[in-house]
Amino acid sequence: MTDSRQAINDLKERMGRSIIGQKEVVERLLLTLLCDGNVLVEGLPGLAKTRAVKSLARNLESEFSRIQFTPDLLPSDITGSEMYLGEDAKERFIFQPGPVFANIVLADEVNRAPAKVQAALLEAMEERQVTVAGKTHKLMPMFMVMATQNPIEQEGTYPLPEAQMDRVLMHFLITYPDDDSEKSVIRLVRGESNADESTSDADKVSPIAQSAVFEARNEI
Repeated sequence: MTDSRQAINDLKERMGRSIIGQKEVVERLLLTLLCDGNVLVEGLPGLAKTRAVKSLARNLESEFSRIQFTPDLLPSDITGSEMYLGEDAKERFIFQPGPVFANIVLADEVNRAPAKVQAALLEAMEERQVTVAGKTHKLMPMFMVMATQNPIEQEGTYPLPEAQMDRVLMHFLITYPDDDSEKSVIRLVRGESNADESTSDADKVSPIAQSAVFEARNEI
């Protein structure tokens, strides 16, 4: 347990370096991950919602995907679809996985897509699988969805029904950080591009292994 605890603390510290003034966001994301759940975050644009989940994926040994929800999105754009290979192929149809087949999935502005599209994601969040053309496809063992909603615009949106919120382990609102934190954010963003150019591959820190998360879950 000591090794996994240290690994999770290291992950928390790494995320905290790039997510300034949003300590609770980092803690709640990690808590959701350790509890094998999903999270719904509400907040105005520019409050590091996307940055937070990208930081988690970057510092953890994981595959990340982002889905931008729009009114014209289709369920197959999330789950994937059957691809036709032709009459002469050994298998005429092959399953092409969608972006939901990742370890960490960002469902950006989930309330902008119709209920049918949301339902495709909800099956994955609850049952950790997707069903396409009558076939069931299992998702990865480590799987978490971070869904976001913009609370200031309601016209043309489809809020998640209360009865479907049980797919979400945690639901919270992000607010603006204090003035000192905002100044630190400006300095951080200004220095990041130069730091990326000057940092060699040898200087980059290896991500935390997924095994640390599974070990920590077993101890909870």
